[in-house]
Amino acid sequence: MKHPFTSFYRPMKKNTLVMLIVILMTSCNTPHSRNDSARSEQTIEGTWKLISGTTITGTDTAVTDYTKNQSMIKIINKTHFAFLRHDLTAGKDTSAIYESGGGYYTLSGNQYTEYLDYCNHREWEGSAFQFTVSIKNDSLIQQGIEKVEKAGVDRVIIETYTRAKE
Repeated sequence: MKHPFTSFYRPMKKNTLVMLIVILMTSCNTPHSRNDSARSEQTIEGTWKLISGTTITGTDTAVTDYTKNQSMIKIINKTHFAFLRHDLTAGKDTSAIYESGGGYYTLSGNQYTEYLDYCNHREWEGSAFQFTVSIKNDSLIQQGIEKVEKAGVDRVIIETYTRAKE
C-alpha cells in the first residue's frame, strides 16, 4: 500500500534540495562582494597618517618630513574630518608643537573641500579649503591652496598620507 504522504514528500524533498543549493550559492563570496571590499579600500574615509608635505609660498618651496620629530593624523568619516598634530618629545624642547582642527567636508569626484569649524589657531576658523585628492593603494595625496587672509597665509600645499594601520 502506498503511503498517503509519498506524493507530497518527494516534491517537498526536491524543493528542499533546491532551496539548500540556492542558500549555499548566495552565501559564497562572489566577485561582486570582492569588488565592494576593494572599493571600500579606495574610500577617503578612515584614519590617515601624514608622511610628507610640500608648501609653496611664492617662489619658495619647503618640504617637511612628518615622520621625524612629529606626528599628524587626519580622521575622515562620512561627513566630517579632524586633524591632530604634535611633536614626539612631549613638548619638552624647542620642537614642541600642537595643532588640531576639524569640521565638515564635501567630496565630488576628486574635489575635496574642507570647512574648518574648529582650530587651535582661531583665525583659521570659518575658512574653506579646496583640494584635489587621489587615492592609490594605501596613499592619499591632497593638493590645493591654503588662503587665510586673517593669518597672512596664501600658499599651495601638497600632502601625502598613508592609511593608518590598526
